[in-house]
Parts: sequence; structure tokens; C-alpha cells
Amino acid sequence: MMGGKMNGRALTLVAAAGAAALALAGCGASSAAVSAGSSSTASAGAKTPLVVYSAQGYDSDVTKAFTAATGIPVKLVDDSTGPLLTKVQAEKNNPQWGLLWVDGDTAFAALDQQGMLAPYTPSATLTPAGQQLVPSDHSYIPVSTTVMAAVIYNAAKASAVPSSYDDLTTAPYQGKVGMNDPSQSGPTFPFIAGLMNQLGGQSNGLNAGEAYFSKLKSNGLHVYPTNGDTLHALETGQIDYGIIQSSAAAGEVLKAKKTSSFDPKVVYLPKATLLPGVIGIDKQAPAEVQSEAKQFVDYVLSPAGQKVMQASDPQGDSLYWPIVPGVQAPSALPAMPDFQRIDPTFWGPLEGQINTWFDSTIK
Repeated sequence: MMGGKMNGRALTLVAAAGAAALALAGCGASSAAVSAGSSSTASAGAKTPLVVYSAQGYDSDVTKAFTAATGIPVKLVDDSTGPLLTKVQAEKNNPQWGLLWVDGDTAFAALDQQGMLAPYTPSATLTPAGQQLVPSDHSYIPVSTTVMAAVIYNAAKASAVPSSYDDLTTAPYQGKVGMNDPSQSGPTFPFIAGLMNQLGGQSNGLNAGEAYFSKLKSNGLHVYPTNGDTLHALETGQIDYGIIQSSAAAGEVLKAKKTSSFDPKVVYLPKATLLPGVIGIDKQAPAEVQSEAKQFVDYVLSPAGQKVMQASDPQGDSLYWPIVPGVQAPSALPAMPDFQRIDPTFWGPLEGQINTWFDSTIK
């Protein structure tokens, strides 16, 4: 999500889960499928494996810890959000997944409108901010929050610091701005939709947004697949400003070695779009698999699950703002910036249309 990737968030992990320590990078690291908890799988007997499609940097550790805690075997398919959503749609008539875990509720709202999600109300209590993200039909479950976008810039080279999105279309930023491809980076579509919503609302947002991104393109916008690619371009001097996910931006500041030629800093422009990390359950999955998926949701929202999430990708997706009471945001994160929340039921069904326009016109 670095959705591709700006790469978005402490209590006691159950003793059986303590050894899980292989964090996958960013919001969508590799496309390899791995089985979580092989030794526990053997002891799980005839239990059906839970197939988890995920683009989270901590998903490998979380699935292993879940297997260790419950004995439920997990098959993890980790990829960027865009390819995973394409895979889910391609399998619509014969789903191969039991649980989907990516950033952005717009995609889940669209899946819900297609009748693809099984509703679930988890046992955990959410913060007031988290409760506002729960859909009225409980068709998907928010578990964390980041924002899109953070603007990360190289203070050693940048000639100006933007204070608005319009600034990025002006001469000081010509040829120096990069962003992610929404077809690859899941967090990027909600950013585009959020900017459209901010510029023109639901009535004129498409037109206003298309005009804005056309200006960005005319000003030399660079488009890269994911957060990691946009950050690489920033690190190597191809761009001076990157529009990425907050978790990826905060992680870059943590891990980068400040030099005379590279000094990453982050600014949030008014207004960032709130980006929930969301879990959905396949409505067509067998009852046993749906039960396992519900247990997985409860584990993720438990103190033990949150601890694994926050520890497993400390310079990436672990940098999220929690929505579980008693769980504190990592110290590397600032206070939540000024943000807007867009209506996922309106913007979600437009994702294919907007992404196709972006890739054919702006990319």
C-alpha cells in the first residue's frame, strides 16, 4: 500500500506466539504464497486451512502467531493490494480466499455491494474513531488506520515545502513530484478519491479531480508502482517530493541515514484521507472457514494480535494509529493529522473507472 507504496501501526503476546519474527516489507511485499505455522498445522489435524490474502507488512508474523495461539493452519498469499483485488474479482465465481486484509475501505464497500462479504461483529470494543469506520451492515471490519497521503520530501534538495495540493502543480515542483499507481498501490485510489471529494464533492469530484491530476501531469508528475518504488526514486534523486502512505513516510524517516544530499521530512497537506486497514470474510467460504476467519479477526483486535502488528514491521506498516482502546500509537508517529473521511459506498464502486482513467491518461 506503502501501498505500494508511502509506506500505515502494547500489551502481552501469548507465550505460544512469541517466536514469530519474519516481517514482510511494506504494504504488499512479495507475491509468494507461504504457509503459516507448519508445526502447528500438523497438530491441527483435520482443520481446514484459512487462506488469507493480505498486503500488510506484518501479515506473516500475525498469521504465524494466530496459528500458534489457536492451532488453526493458515495459508498466506501476500501481494500488493491491486493484484490481490484483481485476483479476488477473477475468482468471484469460485473464491480461493477465506479472508482479505488490505488498506482502504473503498474496495470492501464495492465487494459488499457485489454480495461477496460475510458480515461479522467482532467481540472487541473499538475506539470512537474506530466505531465510525464500521459499516452499518458490518460487512467488513476496520482494524487500524493510516492516512493518505503524506508528502515526503528531501529537505537537502527541495527548494520549497508545499502547504496545499495546488502548490504541487506550480513551477518550483516541476518534474520533482512522484506518486504511486492506483492500479498497483491500494492506498492510492482512496487518496485520489479523497482529493476528488475535497475538490468537487460527489457531484463534481470526478471532473475536478481529473483536471487537477492533468495539471500535475503537465507539471512533470512521475508515477511509480508502489510506496517502495516512489521512495526509491526519492532516495536516488529522481524526484524531490513523494505522495505516499503515512506509514511508509514515517518509516522512511526512521530508517534513512541523513546525509548532506538526503534528509527526508514529512508534511501533511489539508486534508489527508483517512485510510482504514480492513478485513473482509468471503461469503462463499464454507462455514468452518468463516468461523476460522472470525477467530482471526478477534485475534487481530486482541492485545496479543495488536502487539504482533506493532512489532513486526517497525519501519513500515506497523506505523499505524490504533483503533483498539488501550493500544498506543508508535512514538515515531505524530498526532493524527487533520483528515477527511470519504464515503466508501460512493467512491468504492468507481475504483475501476477512475484507475482505468488514471492509467490511460496520467500514468
